[in-house]
Amino acid sequence: MIIEKLVGNIHEDGSGLLDGRHHEKVILPSADLVKRIQRVSTDHGRELGLRLAPGPDLRDGDILLITDSELITVSVLPTDVLVIAPESIFDMGFIAHSLGNRHLQAQFFDRESEYGAEVMVVQYDHTVEDFLKHHHARYERQERIMPVPFRHAEHTH
Repeated sequence: MIIEKLVGNIHEDGSGLLDGRHHEKVILPSADLVKRIQRVSTDHGRELGLRLAPGPDLRDGDILLITDSELITVSVLPTDVLVIAPESIFDMGFIAHSLGNRHLQAQFFDRESEYGAEVMVVQYDHTVEDFLKHHHARYERQERIMPVPFRHAEHTH
């Protein structure tokens, strides 16, 4: 079966969608959320092809298929990340400049986010952790389901 269109997202409009339906999940690492064409399997062993038109990246909870009797959704694996919460604007500038020179993929969240603070989140890397320890930066290593996949910032030098 080939899926060419997302039907919705169970986290946004999921009330009652599970009622009476067999639910299967396609479990993906965050990096695979950017792939528009891929072969995947559900947690029940059913193979599917994804051939999605250009558009937003896949997200946790996206509905790939819904019928009267079944539902197939995307489930994202947690990502090993470093959540960096600088204590001052000076720390933020120093850390962002230093890590920016490494061309790391990063995501930023504000106080209203699930983090409850202004933070920068990067994928775990032991050299980044060593840098943060060496400079006494406030950070925490966590396993997180990221709302969107990490992407390189688009720019030119």
